[in-house]
Amino acid sequence: MSVSVLSPSRRLGGVSGILQVTSLLILLLLLIKAAQLYLHRQWLLKALQQFPCPPSHWLFGHIQEFQHDQELQRIQERVKTFPSACPYWIWGGKVRVQLYDPDYMKVILGRSGYGLLLLNGQTWFQHRRMLTPAFHNDILKPYVGLMADSVRVMLDKWEELLGQDSPLEVFQHVSLMTLDTIMKSAFSHQGSIQVDRPSDPTEEGSTTEGGGAGEDQEEEALGFSGHPPLGQRAPGLPRPCWCSGWNCFRNHLDQMPYTTMCIKEALRLYPPVPGIGRELSTPVTFPDGRSLPKGIMVLLSIYGLHHNPKVWPNLEVFDPSRFAPGSAQHSHAFLPFSGGSRNCIGKQFAMNQLKVARALTLLRFELLPDPTRIPIPMARLVLKSKNGIHLRLRRLPNPCEDKDQL
Repeated sequence: MSVSVLSPSRRLGGVSGILQVTSLLILLLLLIKAAQLYLHRQWLLKALQQFPCPPSHWLFGHIQEFQHDQELQRIQERVKTFPSACPYWIWGGKVRVQLYDPDYMKVILGRSGYGLLLLNGQTWFQHRRMLTPAFHNDILKPYVGLMADSVRVMLDKWEELLGQDSPLEVFQHVSLMTLDTIMKSAFSHQGSIQVDRPSDPTEEGSTTEGGGAGEDQEEEALGFSGHPPLGQRAPGLPRPCWCSGWNCFRNHLDQMPYTTMCIKEALRLYPPVPGIGRELSTPVTFPDGRSLPKGIMVLLSIYGLHHNPKVWPNLEVFDPSRFAPGSAQHSHAFLPFSGGSRNCIGKQFAMNQLKVARALTLLRFELLPDPTRIPIPMARLVLKSKNGIHLRLRRLPNPCEDKDQL
């Protein structure tokens, strides 16, 4: 019996041949992929030729313009320069079209599409229909007392910190108060998370605390509501001891027009969710005749909409009268909780909490901004402050010393 043994040179030749074939296959795949990216980019350029935008790098797009948390400033610049919408190239073959016009918003929110964070189609509809009754106004009324309890715990903690004679970073406190309310309302949690979990006074704590997007939305709205005009007593607001206690106040949440106006104006300036992404499932044509094909990713820039000078005159001025009863507005000019069938299901819950927190806070404290640390908004999944939210508190005289009444 004979055994044939391959020589080392023949073995090396076989390995070399395999490597050459593999290298050619990899090169071929890279060329095919490059051709696909090129053709896709050409298709995007043609699809977006009706929508001008600032010059972009062929590979890096507009990424460099949005570094160092400059996204909100760039959005405001684009809103002033480009009408209704503007493409934002993320890199050579990926783009999203930012929309910030109420007519454009109305078109997109009035149709189906693929949400980035939401279920699609029939599954979403079934879940929404199942959850909607739980957020009926009559169902939410009993939770107002739980909201007030959580706010009072937070305010008691603030009183303990007043003696430190330094600005208070309120984001962490508001975050725990909001989480406390959600735990009590949604899960019948007994006790208080605010007591069980002491607040972290650093700014690091304020940026890492938080949980789901719903909680973040409410705490950001409450935190940015420290805007100076909102931190003072509203015209006609009684001194502490409203009616004869909390029970009377609880039944009048829908009779607080000025408070509602202030909250809405704060939400206009600082929308909790700065943008919502949708992938177009079908082509769309906007009222001005411009159109986008199926497959394009659009970003409904709520921040851009709320800072659109064509929609909001003197947009940087805090002016609650914009939302006075009877004031005329485009149906899609103000979208802090989105709009259409996929609007925020918890918007009434959030508004109730904002009213309760603001009213009870201003019955006990005057809020003053810290001029040395003005909040710097930055866009994340929700709007956040880069440097926290610092306020100075001044205790108001209280003719009703029974805190249960407040």
